[in-house]
Amino acid sequence: MDINLPDVHAEVSAVFARYEAALVANDTAVLDELFWPSRHTVRYGAAENLYGIDEVRAFRAARPAQGLARSLQRTVITTYGRDAATAMTEFRREGGNKLGRQSQTWVRLPEGWRVVAAHVSLIDLPTP
Repeated sequence: MDINLPDVHAEVSAVFARYEAALVANDTAVLDELFWPSRHTVRYGAAENLYGIDEVRAFRAARPAQGLARSLQRTVITTYGRDAATAMTEFRREGGNKLGRQSQTWVRLPEGWRVVAAHVSLIDLPTP
């Protein structure tokens, strides 16, 4: 299997950046577009477990639109062949005392790259 083919890695990096921009702008149309519209889609959040695109969309629609800005660190995108990828990143919100961790599984579908599974969790910041 070809790992991190340059053209595929560039595609996934671009769609990941598009997702991140939509997330901090609370652009729910783009967020909905980039999740696989299937009952098989799963998103585990910091305080919720969402099964199927309907639950994911309902969560996004009800989520407050303020305080979404964050900085990313240690982002690792790995592609597997031409049609599968993972994106892992850590994030921090300004003034927050938690380290966030986000993982996404992306699959190339006929309509483009889509998140088929995601997980977000928070842990206490490491003590210096």
